[in-house]
Amino acid sequence: MGMNSFSNSVDLLTRAMDVSSLRYQVTANNIANSEVPNYKKQQVNFESELKRAFVSRDNAHEGFRMQTSDERHIHSEMPRDWRKVEPRRVTDYTTQAKANGNNVDAEQEAMNIVQIQMQYRLLTQLTSFEFNQVRTAMKNV
Repeated sequence: MGMNSFSNSVDLLTRAMDVSSLRYQVTANNIANSEVPNYKKQQVNFESELKRAFVSRDNAHEGFRMQTSDERHIHSEMPRDWRKVEPRRVTDYTTQAKANGNNVDAEQEAMNIVQIQMQYRLLTQLTSFEFNQVRTAMKNV
């Protein structure tokens, strides 16, 4: 395991924990507003964008690049850096709303909270594992 793969792993785990924290806040906010007329629930998009960045990176060597000699020319899509992918809060206008226009299902959101907490706990354990691997490797040097 090289230092680069270690820092990438820790970087990714840290980002995932940040996203989990944001997701927790957004979900708690949904619950707090579950009786507010016309409130629309929010969620956090991150994994799909992250996956798109990884796919663009993995396919970068296969793609061809168009040469451009003028700013107005069409540019080839460059591979996206996964470190620059940010989580986005999105409002859900599509889910069927209750009579008061509110679309929060408090029970579902409470289940989401439990899932987010479990994910966060798992991410902290994985991060701890990564550091233990390095500690073990350094002892054996």
